[in-house]
Amino acid sequence: MEISYWIVAALLAAFYLYAGGKKAAQSQDRLRPMMGWVDTVPMPLVRLIGVLEVLGAVGLILPPLSGIAPWVAIGAAIGLVLIQVGGIAVHVSRGEARLIWLNVVLLATAAALIWLGTTWL
Repeated sequence: MEISYWIVAALLAAFYLYAGGKKAAQSQDRLRPMMGWVDTVPMPLVRLIGVLEVLGAVGLILPPLSGIAPWVAIGAAIGLVLIQVGGIAVHVSRGEARLIWLNVVLLATAAALIWLGTTWL
């Protein structure tokens, strides 16, 4: 279980560090080609989502790695599930149901991480 946790956590953290970092740092014009929804969401909210994704990625790795409050990793994974629920809602409300496949994969991966974390941490 421990090896599975670290593999899944590393992949999920890498994705969220990249995607969250882009949302937190790049302009709306630079984000628009990859994320058309940034036109309908205020940029401060886009930035907040990005920061939360980066914090979630850090929360998946650092607490279990340091052994200090490893339960924080489960909370981080729950937070990432909630972010994806919001992402699915935004896509569906914009008539982009065909684009939710990545959100569903990320949601399922974070949910699997919650299960792995509760059995190992």
